[in-house]
Amino acid sequence: MALRWRIAALVAVAICAVATAVGVLVHHASRDRELSQARDAARTTLDRAAVIYARTGSVQGSGAELDARGLPRSLGALVARGHQGTEFTTGERGPAMWAARPAGGQVLSVRVDLSVTMRDLAALDTNIVVAGVLTTAVVLPLGVLSAGRMSRRLRTAAGTARRIAAGDLDARISAAPRPQDEIAEISAAVDTMAAALQQRLRGEQRFTADVAHELRTPLMGLVTAAELLPEGEAAGYVRDRVRVLGSLVEDLLEISRLEAGAEQADPSRCPVGPAVAQAVARTGLAATTVVEEAGSGDGSESHEESAGGADDDAAVVWTDPRRLERIVANLVVNAHRHGRAPVTVTVARHPRDASVTVCVRDRGDGFPQSLLTDGPQRFRTGARERGTGHGLGLTISQGQAQVIGAVLSFANCPGGGAVATLRLPDRPAPIHD
Repeated sequence: MALRWRIAALVAVAICAVATAVGVLVHHASRDRELSQARDAARTTLDRAAVIYARTGSVQGSGAELDARGLPRSLGALVARGHQGTEFTTGERGPAMWAARPAGGQVLSVRVDLSVTMRDLAALDTNIVVAGVLTTAVVLPLGVLSAGRMSRRLRTAAGTARRIAAGDLDARISAAPRPQDEIAEISAAVDTMAAALQQRLRGEQRFTADVAHELRTPLMGLVTAAELLPEGEAAGYVRDRVRVLGSLVEDLLEISRLEAGAEQADPSRCPVGPAVAQAVARTGLAATTVVEEAGSGDGSESHEESAGGADDDAAVVWTDPRRLERIVANLVVNAHRHGRAPVTVTVARHPRDASVTVCVRDRGDGFPQSLLTDGPQRFRTGARERGTGHGLGLTISQGQAQVIGAVLSFANCPGGGAVATLRLPDRPAPIHD
C-alpha cells in the first residue's frame, strides 16, 4: 500500500475511533444525567406522597400508588425489609424509574415514565453517528490531500536521488522553497550530499586530467629516448613498456574528457557489420564476426568472418563509426585479456524496434559479480583470475556508449563465459551542447 493510502487509512481509523469514544462518553454521560434527574424526581414525589398519606391516609393526586402493579420484585423485597429505594426498569410498560417505601403495611411507590427521555437519547446517538460520518467525509479528503503532497515530495526526493546515483550530479531536490519539516530536512541532506559528491568527483576528474596532461611531456621524451636505444632485448622491453604507458595516458585523457562531458558524437550512416569487422581487425586478435541480418538469433541468413569484409547489406544505423569501433575494439581486447578463446562477435538487427545489437562473448570464467552489480570501475579488474589490466577499457566503452546514445550491458552466459551487449538504437544519437 502506498504511503498516501496508509496515511488516509490511519486518518480514517483515528476519526472513527475518536467519534466512537466521544459518542460512547456522551451517551453514558447523558444517560446517567437523565437517570439521576429521574431518580431525584421520583424521590421528591415519593416523599411528598408519604407526607400526604400520613396526613390524610390517601395518596390520590400525589402521583404515587399503593401496592402498584408492575413494581419490580427486587424493589418490593427491599421495601418489605423496611427500607426505601429506587430502581430503573425496562419492562412491558416501557422504561421507567421506580421509587418505593413502606407505608402502614403497604408499599407506597412512584413511577416516572422515561420513554421520551430514552427516545431523546436514541436521537442523540443517531446525531453523534451522523456527525462522525460527516466529520470523516470532511477530514478524510483533507488527510488524503495532505498525504498526497507528502508522497509527491518523497517521490521527488527519491527520483532525484536516483538521478544522482545515475550520474546526474547537478540534480537537486530543493529547487523551490519548501515547508520546514522532516521531509525538507531529508531533501536538504541529500542536496548537501550531492553537492559534496559533485565537488569531490570534479576534483578527482581534474586531478586525473592534470596528471595525464603532465605525463604526456616526459612520456614523449621517453618515446624518443627509447627509439634511440640500440637494438636488443632490453631495448625492445623498454619500448614495449613505453608503449603501454602511452596507451595508459591516452586512456586517462579519454576518460577525463568523457567524465567532463567534453565528448560529442559525430553521427553518420554506418553499416554495423563492416565497422565491427574493421574494429576486430585493428586489434590484431582472433575473433569470429557473425552477422545475423534477419536478427532472429537462430543463425538464419547469417555469415561468419575472421576479422572483416562484411557485406554492405549488413545492419545499418545512424551512429558515430569511430566511437563504435573504439567500443568494439575495447570489448574484444577485454575478452582476450580476461577471458579465453574463442571470442565471438555477433551483430543482429531486431525487427521490432529496428535496433542493432553487437555481442562480444568469450569462453572464460565470466564477469565478476562486482562488475555485474556496480558496472565497470576504473583501475578495478574484479578478481585476480580475470588477468591483469587497469580496468579502463570497459570504463571507456561505457562512456563512449553513452555519448552515441547506445546501451552497454554485461552478463554471464549460462554455458560459461562473459558476454557484453551493445544495443544501438536506430536513430541519431543526441548531441549535448
